[in-house]
Parts: sequence; C-alpha cells; structure tokens
Amino acid sequence: MSTPIPAGTKIGHVHLKVADIDRALGFYCGVLGFEVTRRIGDQVAFISAGGYHHHLGLNTWDSKNGAPPAPGTTGLYHTAILYPSRADLADAFRRVTNAGIALDGYADHGVSIALYLRDPDQNGVELYYDKPEAEWPKDDDGNLVMYNKRFDLQELLDYAR
Repeated sequence: MSTPIPAGTKIGHVHLKVADIDRALGFYCGVLGFEVTRRIGDQVAFISAGGYHHHLGLNTWDSKNGAPPAPGTTGLYHTAILYPSRADLADAFRRVTNAGIALDGYADHGVSIALYLRDPDQNGVELYYDKPEAEWPKDDDGNLVMYNKRFDLQELLDYAR
C-alpha cells in the first residue's frame, strides 16, 4: 500500500506551451492581472499573483507559432485559478467581459462558483471562488453535495469593485 501525499502539498506552478509570449501575456497579465516576475525574450515568461516567483510559466520552446492541440487529443484540460473572494472573481469576470472574451461555461458547484474560458492558445482556464465551508450544501446525513447549476452572471458582476 502506498503512503498518501502529505496534506500540505500544493501545486507550485503550471507551465504552458504557447505560440506567442506577447499574446499570452496580453491575456494572463493584461486581462487577468498577473504580473511578470521574469522574462527571457520571446522564449519564456514567469508570471505571478502576489509576488510569488511564478504561478504560471509560459514558454515557446517547442511551440513558437504553433497551433493548439486537435480536439480529442490528450493534454491539459484546464488551469484553475482560485480567487480569494467573490468580489475578486467578479472583478476577473469584468476584465474578461471588457476584453470581449467569451465564456465556455459557468457553474455554481455548491462549494464554489466557476467561470470557464480559453486563453489565446485555446488552453482551458477556470476562474473560481470557493464558498465559505459553512455554506457548502449537505444532505440529511451531513454528506457534502456538489452539483452543476447555472447562476446569474449579472449578479456576479454586481460584486465587482
């Protein structure tokens, strides 16, 4: 039997292959608000929320001017970006809307509220906010209940600062 991974383990960063660094930075920094912590020409950029060395790496090492993977192939499903509050998620949604970026979908999962979209290289991106645990839905036996329900996008926008 294997030993479980330690509870404090976290995903440190995600590194994405992109076709164009400037275009990717326009989305991740220009729209979502990440900050560049280091850049090496048009080959690689490291970006962060809050000063960490990098949450996302963007590189063109094997993908400069490349095309997205064909549908039906394996690869990244999405990168999930967790916002600290509903207002912060609402602000991200406002930025996405103002940039004219369409959503692939959105859902209230009971424990979280999520927006789904694509970056310029067609990588899936989830923007979400975890609800306070006291608000998580439970059944009569106290078991967690998750679901996929639509919610009012305008109501979310009303939380934007």
